[in-house]
Amino acid sequence: MRYELSRNLKKKIKSVRILVMDVDGVMTDGRIIMDDEGREIKNFNVRDGHGIKMLMRYGIDVILLTGRRSAVVEHRARDLGISEVHQAVFNKLEVCDEIIQKRSIDYDHIAFIGDDIVDIPLLKRVGFSVAVADAADHVKKAVDYVTEMKGGKGAVREVCELILIGQNKWSEIAKKYDFDDMP
Repeated sequence: MRYELSRNLKKKIKSVRILVMDVDGVMTDGRIIMDDEGREIKNFNVRDGHGIKMLMRYGIDVILLTGRRSAVVEHRARDLGISEVHQAVFNKLEVCDEIIQKRSIDYDHIAFIGDDIVDIPLLKRVGFSVAVADAADHVKKAVDYVTEMKGGKGAVREVCELILIGQNKWSEIAKKYDFDDMP
């Protein structure tokens, strides 16, 4: 996967300080599996998780912002060291307003990954907006970048790498893990 970044996209990525993500359809493939007792099961991609951990190690905060409430999301966030999780959110833009006020930043410092039409208002507001490859068509039309990978299938890792590359941190990672510089 080669990242050809336009000057405008590089500028947007350079400003990112926080990655905000939807969960279902972004960190997962969008399926919700329930057993006979109503317990929910979600599949998460381990490479997406490592991408998140790398991003956080290099100073980018990660926040989960999802319309559903799920104990599975709380467990995954804790496993990854994500301390800020907003669940059962009807208006994602409103919650993001609170986030930027609390942190004294502006929308230019926020990247957001979404997949469905409920994400469009926030996608149109953030500094760097991303849709996963299998997002709704209306979402893909509203963003700065559409991933090559699908939700739950490496899209989050792709965005994490893109941010690290755009912020000139990828070479250090390549050196640490002893591999060629560019993906």
